[in-house]
Amino acid sequence: MTDLQSASYSLGGIMEAVEQIKRFEDFVEDVYKNKVLEQISKGQHFLLVDFSDLMKFDPDLAETLLNEPEETIKAAELAIESFDLPKDVVRFRIRFCNIPPSNQFLVRNIRSLHIGKFISVEGLVRQKSDVRPLVVSARFECPSCGNVISMLQLESSFREPMRCGCGRKGKFRLLSKELVDAQRLVVEEISESLEGGEQPKRISIFLKEDLVSPMSERKTNPGNKIKINGIVKEVPINLKTGGKSTTSDILIEGNYVESIQEDFYEVQISPEEEKQIRELSQDPLIFEKLVESIAPSIFGHEKIKEALLLQLLGGVQKKRSDGIVSRGDIHVLLVGDPGSGKSQLLKRISAVAPKGRYVAGKGVSGAGLTAAVVRDEFIGGWSLEAGALVLANNGLCCIDEMDKMSNEDRGAMHEALEQQSISISKANIQATLLARTTVLAAANPKFGRFDPYGIIADQIDLPPTLINRFDLIFPIKDLPEATRDEQMATHILSLHKNPTFAQAEISTELLRKYISFARQKISPILTDGAVAEIKEYYIKMRSEGSTEEHGSRSIPISPRQLEALVRLSEASSKIILSDKVTRKDARKAIELLSYCLMEVSLDRETGKIDIDRISTGISASQRDKIFGVRDLFPQLEARFGKTIPVEDIISAAKEKGLPENDVIEILEKLKRSGDIYEPRKGFIQRI
Repeated sequence: MTDLQSASYSLGGIMEAVEQIKRFEDFVEDVYKNKVLEQISKGQHFLLVDFSDLMKFDPDLAETLLNEPEETIKAAELAIESFDLPKDVVRFRIRFCNIPPSNQFLVRNIRSLHIGKFISVEGLVRQKSDVRPLVVSARFECPSCGNVISMLQLESSFREPMRCGCGRKGKFRLLSKELVDAQRLVVEEISESLEGGEQPKRISIFLKEDLVSPMSERKTNPGNKIKINGIVKEVPINLKTGGKSTTSDILIEGNYVESIQEDFYEVQISPEEEKQIRELSQDPLIFEKLVESIAPSIFGHEKIKEALLLQLLGGVQKKRSDGIVSRGDIHVLLVGDPGSGKSQLLKRISAVAPKGRYVAGKGVSGAGLTAAVVRDEFIGGWSLEAGALVLANNGLCCIDEMDKMSNEDRGAMHEALEQQSISISKANIQATLLARTTVLAAANPKFGRFDPYGIIADQIDLPPTLINRFDLIFPIKDLPEATRDEQMATHILSLHKNPTFAQAEISTELLRKYISFARQKISPILTDGAVAEIKEYYIKMRSEGSTEEHGSRSIPISPRQLEALVRLSEASSKIILSDKVTRKDARKAIELLSYCLMEVSLDRETGKIDIDRISTGISASQRDKIFGVRDLFPQLEARFGKTIPVEDIISAAKEKGLPENDVIEILEKLKRSGDIYEPRKGFIQRI
């Protein structure tokens, strides 16, 4: 290329840049001038431009933006500066949204030809670094001649001038540097967009300036689904030898970030939708319609659907004066026979709830539920990667096949269910993460299927401490029953014949908006009538347990169930968008809880409800028998010495009215618990 050609090429480039600035000036003048003034008056130094508006105004300029974004965005920002802006406005930025589908890619499909292009990707935020200052330019002074040299800092390493015009090399004095806030995100592909056995791919996103402001930061919290518009850039990989690798990494320098999934409290509801929701709440059959719309394709399970509706609405979280927070989320556990529709219910609820997540069985680890500590390459050291319960904060987490999880992994859930937080103390990280998550879990019985004649509580193979944290527990038994079986077969076959057969009266979208509106705007307060109703039921149930004939004091209900009643009552009043919890709401909560207690906690021996069956795994009548056998030891030791024959224990217990089988079972339990041991066959000794 000759000097003349080079000069004309350079001039052509400048002319093109000047032309672009002129076109952007016309575009902003015609379409966005008022918006610019409005943004400045709000103190926001950026303008959000809809790409379709630019496409209508100047298709060539829009095309240039997609192919040469760096120069085009600079031209747009220079065009804004030509307007008479206030002096305090420095670096006014242009953000572009609504990118055409041709430039929207999956992370896995980004190739080398996309480097330097303007694209859009969607993903789930998995990691987020701290906000750190980044040097964008620096000014140096030459000690020899006093010349000031500006250096743009475009690479990861800090650049200093090599030489000055006067001939001096190195050792220049740093006058000033320009800093902006910067942050790195790791975004993972959304699983719904993948096929078969593909593993979700990840990409780094680089955000700076107003994209890391406190308002924008909420959008990019781990667990949120976001759409990022930005420029694909390559990052050189440094080798341990000190050189650079031939392969490069890629990242996206963000131009605009928008949230595509909100939790219950972030769902946007327009005034027209609010009007529709308020009209719907006046319908006398609103409760029945909402229950029907929860899972229309699943036959039966009316009580469970009622509970799931109340779970979605939730109670009211209360912060007391001493700093203790009582949760408003209602946790529900379904324990049922295979093929009874548990997983379908969970999948449906995770689709209805905003920020709903679904995890299952052996594919879940304790770290995957709570949080994992990973090495952070951006700022060095360690950072936390949130697990499912944290990612679903202010949303709903469905945990399927909970009985298939290991005890260690299940143990990670205890704190999250009751305290609604997750404490991590690993490496040099001591952190408490928020997990205000509603949990809906499902499990199979201990032996795969319920024994219709056995005690249900004995067939739930989960730790009592974990079960006790669930407000409602529903056993789902699949027993043959001619009428019901015929109705179910008709329903399922009709669905196969016509997939739109079970059409809900309230659409999924409206149901989600209704639930979100109730959560956002309605915080009902307990009336005296509701308090009296709950108190009366609680005292009545407790007194029934304390007046046993045989002396075994069963505990039918504990304070945990009392709190569950309050939460369920508050959720019931949210159905009609009421700000008061009435007696009717309290009765609905009592009815649901009584149904669960009768199904799960009934002690067949005494005919009483005994919450200990669930909370400790040992019923009051069983505990009474254990104490009866233990009380025999001091008397028998006086006769036989330390070592007591088993036969004599059995005969002494028979006199007290305890059957032989029960005594043998109790002795085995006491051996396992370490209270007694067998020094030789047929003899027992206390430890």
